[in-house]
Amino acid sequence: MTKSQLITIVAKKAYLTKKGANDAVEALFEEIKRALKKGEKVVVSGFGTFDVGEVQDKQVVPFGKEGQRLTVKRHSVVNFRSGKPLKKMIW
Repeated sequence: MTKSQLITIVAKKAYLTKKGANDAVEALFEEIKRALKKGEKVVVSGFGTFDVGEVQDKQVVPFGKEGQRLTVKRHSVVNFRSGKPLKKMIW
């Protein structure tokens, strides 16, 4: 599903114009990004949890270059853990 398709569905189900649905979806995404940037956990009951984790420095070997080692520097990643209702629906 693309963002455009999501906006169309939200517009139909919430009886909004596409502009209104676009604004709502954009506001949702912006607030999730803002919270994650601040290091906060985002919990959507029945759906799942987004949080920010840290990956430490690590050595990797590029595919096809077994004699070479590269260091991937420490960085942040976004983690998602699905909630029980979502897990049950998909499994």
